[in-house]
Amino acid sequence: MPRPRNYQTEAIIIKKTKLGEADRILTLYTPDLGKIQAVARGVRRPKSKMAGHLELLTHSQVTLARGRNLDIIIGSQTINGFLPLKTDLWLTSYGLYVTELVNQFTADHIEDETLFRLLLDTLQALSETNNRELLLRYFEIHLLESSGYRPQLQECVTCHQPLEPVTNFFCASIGSTLCPVCGLNQSFARPISVNALKVLRFILGKDFNAVGRLKIDATLSDELESITRSYLKYLLEREVKSANWLDELKEQIKKSKG
Repeated sequence: MPRPRNYQTEAIIIKKTKLGEADRILTLYTPDLGKIQAVARGVRRPKSKMAGHLELLTHSQVTLARGRNLDIIIGSQTINGFLPLKTDLWLTSYGLYVTELVNQFTADHIEDETLFRLLLDTLQALSETNNRELLLRYFEIHLLESSGYRPQLQECVTCHQPLEPVTNFFCASIGSTLCPVCGLNQSFARPISVNALKVLRFILGKDFNAVGRLKIDATLSDELESITRSYLKYLLEREVKSANWLDELKEQIKKSKG
């Protein structure tokens, strides 16, 4: 039975690229088709009726027509525009960070409804809560789990002994924790505090709401960010572009307070 020429799907717009004078190629993350790319014709024109429904960080219902190379977006309707993410520079940077990670860690046309819901819930939570740094860590850890890179946090990956409540090590190149003895023999391992390990375990085992209620100090927050960033950088073999923007914003705030 031939596929219908037109079809509909929910989609979160995670990337856009200019095409010609007035068009764009959009990268969409969907619950039933995974990551797809499609052309939005005329969307850069001032009078485009679809433009507002196809902005980055927007959850929309999209109608597409099958094309020879790329499918064509012929209709769109916003489900949730996540307005706070578009009116606050900090929140914009957070939103672009999580969508960039999804784009980098996924291949085209691989369905993963769990990851779609994780992205959707993260954008919603970023719009509503103040505990955003921890929510980013939640997103990172569960994205890694969805992608097959769940970190081992319960035992030493080398000697397979349960980790004691002391300063252990985390090694990005193997995505796992090491005991103090084995960690000293691994050149790329870095210390991980007792509290950082506890929080990462908590994030892996709990839901958004539970993680959002955690209260941690700035030192622990920075340690968690450094650990997850190092693992992401190793897997991607480069820095996440939007992470650099986040760092620049943080530096500007420090200078303004200094």
